[in-house]
Amino acid sequence: MSDTKTFLLPDLGEGLPDATIVEWAVKVGDTIRLDDTLVSMETAKAVVEVPSPVSGKVLKLAGAAGDIVVTGTMLAEFELDPNQPQRADGQDTGHHHGGGHAPAPQAPAASAEPAAPAKPAEGGERADSGTVVGAMQSSDAVRSEQAVAVGGVKAMPAVRALARKLGVDLSRVRATGNDGVVTNDDVKRAAADGSAKIGAAPAAAVAAPARAPIAEAPAAPSRSTLSQSGRPMRTQPPGVAATGQPEQLKGVRRNMARVMADAHSKVVPTTLADDADIHAWAPGNDITGRLVRAIVVACKTVPALNAWFDGDKLTRTLHPHVDIGIAVDTDDGLFVPALRNADVLDSRGVREAINRLRVQVEDRSIPASELTGYTISLSNFGMFAGRYATPVVVPPTVAIIAAGKGRHQMTPVMGGFESHKVIPLSLTFDHRACTGGEAARFLKAMIDDLARAN
Repeated sequence: MSDTKTFLLPDLGEGLPDATIVEWAVKVGDTIRLDDTLVSMETAKAVVEVPSPVSGKVLKLAGAAGDIVVTGTMLAEFELDPNQPQRADGQDTGHHHGGGHAPAPQAPAASAEPAAPAKPAEGGERADSGTVVGAMQSSDAVRSEQAVAVGGVKAMPAVRALARKLGVDLSRVRATGNDGVVTNDDVKRAAADGSAKIGAAPAAAVAAPARAPIAEAPAAPSRSTLSQSGRPMRTQPPGVAATGQPEQLKGVRRNMARVMADAHSKVVPTTLADDADIHAWAPGNDITGRLVRAIVVACKTVPALNAWFDGDKLTRTLHPHVDIGIAVDTDDGLFVPALRNADVLDSRGVREAINRLRVQVEDRSIPASELTGYTISLSNFGMFAGRYATPVVVPPTVAIIAAGKGRHQMTPVMGGFESHKVIPLSLTFDHRACTGGEAARFLKAMIDDLARAN
């Protein structure tokens, strides 16, 4: 009798209770080798590849694309091939691969070390050496996400997830990447011009003369949900349809719901609001850069808000460094990557770091380690609309600053009134860890720094 193995969905290194299937690299009946890509899974942090823990025949798969699989439950079942390489029972890869040969739904063992999603960071960005499940080389190299050919189309898992979200048929997208790989930009262009919609009629035969005009007269241009650069516009998130039916929250938005509910149940929030007068600013000031600098100054003036608080042990940790969580709005939900060592960066370094984090968030290539560990948070929601807010403090941090939309207001000056530009600021703090006086002094330190010309 052949030996079978049930593979339970491991904790993908982010401590999340579930993940969403993006795309299977195999189907039932296929054979797969040890550490070949089995499936792409979307978590709250990234789209990651899960390699096969065995060599053998696929007997069962947990679900279809879009289905949610709970951590520690069956992901796949295999019939082992004794003639192919297998991982020794005692071999420790540092990751949990599910329970032996019985489908008992036991909880996964804790990972030996925190893991980051297996996603390449273009431009030489180094990822953590412990990545998703699978055998790893004994070096600093990681198993990088690679373009997988499925149905004759080569694309990264994150690109396939984007195509599914935008309703784009990857087989009809013109690939511009190296070695015929479909890129994010290719998918966005196809979504913008409607040339590769899923379910649309096939394009005209390739054999048609190149000079032949398109059979159908061009319709009046419809309003696109993408900008000319291919980025989603905030008026209507791509792929979002109001059906009137309940739908499961997935990935980032699912985790956001959990985090917000947890924060609401634990934190005692209090919000202070005031305006920062920036009338003296010289031309060329970067608003986000100035906000970051003002937060750093305020953290040095009042360290109590640059801290972590443990409500169970009633302990707080005051941090000598300043790592700022920068809220980034995406169609998938809210990301908060960490701007590390903001207290030692100059204005150019701050801008470059923020741009890098934003690109990594948009491409879903940001390491999981960069989405945790910040000491205080900033939400610049004013780039859209709104004046004041009551932003949510996420434990273990104790404070978050929100900047609203700048405006001009009449300000009394010696001899009359002047029109000054101001930035509305809202500071929410956890009153278990900070006093009202500390919060007020923190806000004043920010306002004083923002009032400087440079």
